Amino acid sequence: MNLFALNLLLAVLWCALTGSFATPNILVGFALSLAALWLTAPAFSPNSRYFEKMLKGSLFLGWFFKEMVVSNFRVLKAVITPGISYHPGTFTLPMDCASDLEITLLANLITLTPGTLSVDVSPDRTSLYVHTMFAEDPDGVIKDIKNGLERRLLELLR
Repeated sequence: MNLFALNLLLAVLWCALTGSFATPNILVGFALSLAALWLTAPAFSPNSRYFEKMLKGSLFLGWFFKEMVVSNFRVLKAVITPGISYHPGTFTLPMDCASDLEITLLANLITLTPGTLSVDVSPDRTSLYVHTMFAEDPDGVIKDIKNGLERRLLELLR
């Protein structure tokens, strides 16, 4: 059994024992079972990358949440401030993503970020067409996505 499935099974067992399947209790059960697996992993799974992936995933989610908050405030400022000018536009983002999963996740994460929208994938699957509210410097936006979101996503998935 892989460690993620075992972690989920132990979290569900925790919820059954405590009698509550509320979201906070599920998260507590998942964290406790993760800690228990981490302590016992050398005995049955010494070469597992599960804990490294969980840490990278948690750091990625924290970073992405911060980016969403910053983007929300930027869009809010542009919308409620009279006279502020922003320059919407569409640009082509060359991708290092190769698999369907990587392309789909990148496109969806870009769309989840306020002020940006993934429009389409090129037919050869090497580029993504992106619309943004703030296209004053398309090369800067491309650089930010490539060095931020795409790089971190590929580090997590590969």
